[in-house]
This record gives sequence, C-alpha cells and structure tokens, in this order.
Amino acid sequence: MTGASGAAYGLRLLEALVKADRQIYLLLSRPAHIVIKMETDLALPVRASDIEVFFTEKYQAKAGQIRAFEKEQWLAPIASGTGVADATVVCPCTTGTLSSIAVGSSKNLLERAADVALKERKKLILVIRETPFSEIHLENMLKLSRMGAVIMPANPGFYFKPESLDEIVDFMVARVLDQLAIEHSLQASWGADALNS
Repeated sequence: MTGASGAAYGLRLLEALVKADRQIYLLLSRPAHIVIKMETDLALPVRASDIEVFFTEKYQAKAGQIRAFEKEQWLAPIASGTGVADATVVCPCTTGTLSSIAVGSSKNLLERAADVALKERKKLILVIRETPFSEIHLENMLKLSRMGAVIMPANPGFYFKPESLDEIVDFMVARVLDQLAIEHSLQASWGADALNS
C-alpha cells in the first residue's frame, strides 16, 4: 500500500486475501500510514513486526499468514526472483510509485517487489488512484502495460446501484480478486443475477 487516497481498497483487499487463505507479504509506505490514519479510524503501529500482529488480530489471520516488511528490508523473500510472490498488487498505487516502477528505480522494497514481479513475468496489478492523469502518468501506464502489468485505476462502477461506501470499495476489490483468479463473494459476476432469475 502506498500513500494514495483509497486506503479502504487496500485494507479490504488484505481482509479478502486473509479469508481466501492466501500467504500475504505486506508493505506499507510511510505515506500509506498517514493516509490510513486520515481516511480510517485505524492507528497503525510503525514497526513491521507490530503491523503483522495488528492485522493478524484484526482479520483473524492464521499465525504467519501475514508477513510485513520494512521499506529497506532487502533480505525479504520478495526482494529476489528466487522468492518472488505469485502475484504482486500495489493498492492503492500513487503515480510516484507508478513512475518508479516504470523506470525500475527500486528505491525501496515495495518498488523492488514490483520490479521482481515484472522481471520474473509474474502478475503485477497496479490500482492507480489519481485524477486527472497527466501525459506522464498515461505514458508510464502504457509502458508498464506493455511489460505485462495490469493497470486498474480505482474506477468503481455504479450499475449495481451501491447503497454504501463499502459496496463501492468491494466493487474494485472484487475486480482485483478476479484478476488474481481468487474466488470471492464480494460481488456477483456480470449477468449472474439475470441467470438466476
């Protein structure tokens, strides 16, 4: 998670991944901590080890299911192609992080994990939260898309007539889970209601 607005997307995705019984490597930028505090009622601890405990308790995860890392913890498994995750999701993703990934700068572990996902041809999903997009943003998105990254601007649909903010968040998180091929019940697939009526 980076410092883009939309912390609810990342938090809900984390909860859904726990429920799907997936191993999670969690990275939170310092700005992400600030935005989470601004946009939610959560006061996260600073240290990665304490963040692991916090989210393990909050989402009732199994012991060791959530592993959090510091931004310069270069010995983390996801810093190397030999320990690359099956998929990497940056949610929400700032345009600054987008830019760093596009040029392969890898200034911190989050950027390095994305770089490793690209070089190892693993799924990389970037949930961009910005509007409007500049030409630089669009060029970076196109560049990364051509490299195989999935660009998913946080643009929820409204055809399902959401009645709460949670439903809007779930719409986007469901799209991410679909990209990860993880079954969920956050939202029915398109046309499912018509098939069941």
